[in-house]
Parts: sequence; C-alpha cells; structure tokens
Amino acid sequence: MGELLKGKNILIMGVRNKWSIAWGIARAAKEQGANLIFTYLGEREFQSLQKLTEDMAPIEAYPCDVSKDEDIESLFSAIKSKHGVLHGLVHAIAFAKAEDLRDTFVNTSRDGFLMAMDISVYSFIAVANKAQELMTEGGSIITLTYGGGSARVSPGYNVMGVAKSALEASVRYAAQELGGENIRVNAISSGPIKTMSAKGIQSFSDILSIVEEKAFLKRNITLQDLGGAAVYLLSDLSSGMTGETMYIDAGYNNMGV
Repeated sequence: MGELLKGKNILIMGVRNKWSIAWGIARAAKEQGANLIFTYLGEREFQSLQKLTEDMAPIEAYPCDVSKDEDIESLFSAIKSKHGVLHGLVHAIAFAKAEDLRDTFVNTSRDGFLMAMDISVYSFIAVANKAQELMTEGGSIITLTYGGGSARVSPGYNVMGVAKSALEASVRYAAQELGGENIRVNAISSGPIKTMSAKGIQSFSDILSIVEEKAFLKRNITLQDLGGAAVYLLSDLSSGMTGETMYIDAGYNNMGV
C-alpha cells in the first residue's frame, strides 16, 4: 500500500466490469490510499460493481446517467454533502451505436452521431463543470481517449474516432480555463486493450496483433499500465502537467508505419 493518493477523494465514472480501464484505475488508486467514489448506470452495473469491490466494502456509489443533467447535479450534490471537497475525477465513459461502428463512417446516422458526441464528449464537459466547484483544494481531472482513432484512421472506429478528437480538444480548453484554480486536466491515450467496448470494433484482434508486433515494447498494454499512469496524473507527482494527452501504448504511436 502506497500513500500517493492518501486522503484524496477520487470519483471514478465508468466501471462496467473487471475488464474496464476504469476498474484498473480504481484498483491502482485504492492501492495508493485513495478514498474512492463510484458511479453506475442501472442495477446490473451496480451489481457488477458490488462484486468487483467486495474487498473494498462498503463502497460509496451513486447512480448517474450522464445524458441527464439532473443525474449529474444529484451526483455532485451528494458528494458535496458527504465530503465537501473532491480531489480527482476519472471520466471513463464513451458510447456509440453498434450499427454506426459496423457500417461505413459516411453512413453514420444523425442521431447516432449526436448520441456519441453527447455521451462521449459533452458528459466530460458537464462533469468537469460540476467537479470544479468541489475542487477547492485544487485537483486533477482525467479522461480516456484512443490515438488510433482520434489522431489517425482506425477502420471500424468510425464516429467514435471523431468523438475522441473532440474529447482531446475539450481537454485542452478545460485545462486552460481551470488552470487558474489549480485544477489540472489531462487525457490518457490507451493502446488497444480488451474491454467490452472494444468488442464492437471490427477486426479488433488484428489490431492487437499489429500493435504487439510493431510497438517498441513488443507487447500490448495492461490495466496495470493504465492504472499506474492514472495514479501519476491524479497525484502531486504530475503537479506541473495539464492540457496533455499521455500515450500509454507501448510506444506504438511513435511508429511511422
């Protein structure tokens, strides 16, 4: 057990199951002494969260549908009432319609595009807005992106790649505005990793094989890799870092081909 996050209240949004990047971050943060607060969407997610956190019990968890302003308001009101202050926020939420990932990009539906942007991007803006009110001692906000879609074309990633590009721009704008309040805003750009969401991407297994072959470290990344990076960003070790997208992809993003 470390103490990098001892005494810090960290909100984790987006834990779905044991393969979730958010879960890898939650475990790493807990190991560094963080006081974790979770959100969940629906009863099934809550039950999954309870099973995952059996060794952390009792846990603090609140329902939150990020497409509803009233849910976001209720979440942060509850956190303010119980804790008064928030030190860290991990936004690990994204969504696109399965049919918009299976079809070609130019066939993206209007409602599918708007939904992907709302849940994957606007939700980050909305929760950052509420989090800043509770980060009276300064803080760190993290979100998750994917360079294979935001900076380049990754076949099958489609509208989600566009959403991740918008998310990375949102990180920079939020970092500029919140910096004066000693609130840092950064993104982790993960290499491909087996999550439930990744199953919706065509030829995902091929992507894993290519990265393993060409990445500098000759391997794919793990939840432990991502958890360690998140602890760094949430802790005072990264006190001078904001507005950045940190690549955790075994070096693959540096390859020219």
